[in-house]
Amino acid sequence: MNTETTAAAAQFDALQSEPGLANADLNLDVILDVPVTLSLEVGRTRMPIRNLLQLNQGSVIELERGAGEPLDVYVNGTLIAHGEVVVINDRFGVRLTDVVSPSERIRRLR
Repeated sequence: MNTETTAAAAQFDALQSEPGLANADLNLDVILDVPVTLSLEVGRTRMPIRNLLQLNQGSVIELERGAGEPLDVYVNGTLIAHGEVVVINDRFGVRLTDVVSPSERIRRLR
């Protein structure tokens, strides 16, 4: 059974901005208090489940990242920067050494 289907192109009105919104400033105050999760990744590794089950207290896991390489800094799972570990008043911190540009962050989301 052979049937042909033809479709017509959809017609849309031209987009126009609402009056009064063209020159409105974005009010970032609305999102400034939204909490985000910031995390640092020291490194990763892959291992078979057999080796994972053999881990116990005192086991050492070798990571793919070398000593002295910068950490990855993520916000809600998106890489935003690289940095190095610092110690401030007996607490760990991170000094950002390279920040990913906003356009690059948006590109990585896609």
